[in-house]
Amino acid sequence: MNASLPGAPLLAAANLTKSYGNSPALTGVSLEVRPGEATAVMGASGSGKTTLLHCLAGIILPDTGSVRLLSAGSDAPAEITSLDDAARSALRRTEFGFVFQQGLLIPELTAGENVALALMLNGTARPVAEQQAAAALAALGLAGMEGRRIGELSGGQAQRVAIARAQVNGARVLFADEPTGALDSRTSADVMALLLQSVAGTGRALVVVTHDPEVARWCSRVVTLADGRIVADTAGVVR
Repeated sequence: MNASLPGAPLLAAANLTKSYGNSPALTGVSLEVRPGEATAVMGASGSGKTTLLHCLAGIILPDTGSVRLLSAGSDAPAEITSLDDAARSALRRTEFGFVFQQGLLIPELTAGENVALALMLNGTARPVAEQQAAAALAALGLAGMEGRRIGELSGGQAQRVAIARAQVNGARVLFADEPTGALDSRTSADVMALLLQSVAGTGRALVVVTHDPEVARWCSRVVTLADGRIVADTAGVVR
């Protein structure tokens, strides 16, 4: 059963293939992600789930196939797979946001500086970026913690900083790669609730790569990969 929402897709991948040497990672994967949708991508190690995320986000290019993003304010999709490195990097700064297992935050910077940096890289003046970063952190329960360095935060707080950084630029697709892998079960639930909150009623979409069925159950849709192919596409259990 295909569990996707009705309506036009925000992101659409068609017939993706990708190999590393003689080892196929994706073999003809097609996937559409719609606004308001939270999609969990599951599979065993080596099933191709992280490769799929990287292709969807334009981090790597597939060997064959296409990935299209419906451009904001336009009915014409942008074909990510036809863009050069600079154009794909610009897209990742504006249209996509990322939350990883370890956050990949800059430890030498404060929480506020980590979030503000995402805005400054897009040309926002530092005072404005710092104000917007503080507001984004406050919305995630971190008011007053802007000046703390990452090492002074708990794991859950650091992931909140990563979520703030991922969405502060107005990203329309949030990608999360094992975002709760280093957290305890209670903190994992808090982080997943915040990720779902970030897409509910906003027109954003969320794609979560996970091996954890408990994480997948938070999502409205669960796509399962095996040997580089989609073998199941079902409804999740939204909390």
